[in-house]
Amino acid sequence: MHAAVVHSFGTPPRYEQFSDPIARGKNEVVVDVLAAGLHPRVRSQADGSHYTSTGELPLIPGIDGVVRGPDGRLRYTILDETSLGTLAERTVIEPDRSIVLPKDVDPVIVAAAMNPAMSSWVALRRRIDFKRGQSVLILGATGNAGRMAIQVAKKFGAAHVIGAGRNTAALQALRPLGADEVLPLDQLAEAANVDVVIDYLWGEPAAAGVVDMITARKERSDPITWIQIGSVAGPTSPIPSAALRAARLQIVGSGIGSVPGRDWLKELPKLVHAITKGEFDVRSKAMPLKDVEQAWCTNTGDRMVLVP
Repeated sequence: MHAAVVHSFGTPPRYEQFSDPIARGKNEVVVDVLAAGLHPRVRSQADGSHYTSTGELPLIPGIDGVVRGPDGRLRYTILDETSLGTLAERTVIEPDRSIVLPKDVDPVIVAAAMNPAMSSWVALRRRIDFKRGQSVLILGATGNAGRMAIQVAKKFGAAHVIGAGRNTAALQALRPLGADEVLPLDQLAEAANVDVVIDYLWGEPAAAGVVDMITARKERSDPITWIQIGSVAGPTSPIPSAALRAARLQIVGSGIGSVPGRDWLKELPKLVHAITKGEFDVRSKAMPLKDVEQAWCTNTGDRMVLVP
């Protein structure tokens, strides 16, 4: 088969011949890949920087995708840590880590939307007790996951959603998605009284934002929950200890390990239903898997989907 193969961390994968995958466990099957998203998580997998990386090479990246099983049914699957990812013509899955999709589903749309939407969906459903009527600030709102988070928060009943980011022009495009307010990162004090923060940035923006928001918060004893999901701005954040003592601030992470696999699987059918019913604005761009090196270096703002 053909696949996108990483031979050295830090260099893009190459499209080349690779041995066909073999199902070794009794709960494994070989499937045909129809579409796989090129997510930031896939990039960190391919360069070895993700916290789950085992350092194993060669590596076929890809953590999820739409596949066709031996029974002919379409499935959306999430892979466990493996060196045989979904950026290939075929891969190996465990069916109990997948869900069956409707027959008429668009594989590209599902592959593009599931990963970025899942991050905020699972965070609000499984990591905190989110209530209708609460207010939400999203850091990194102009990225694919941030754009989805605006729509997810509104779907779950958020009364007021604020999108924050660096690109002021891109921020204005968030209003049609449901953002009630947009802010540049140096004005987070204006979002001081939100109930929940969904953070895709971390790094210095998070550290500065915590200080600015806590300082300006009207009532510091009112709880504020900071959900850490991504680290686009840096893997560490120098948050001063006083910020944790000066306010009722709770910082929680949401991702692999902090949410049990069974909880992810319980949420997937609901998310697929919302996506296939057109409830979300999905920005996707399909490219042939053979053009993976070009796709790796392309940044259009759309979620890139590779199609074997």
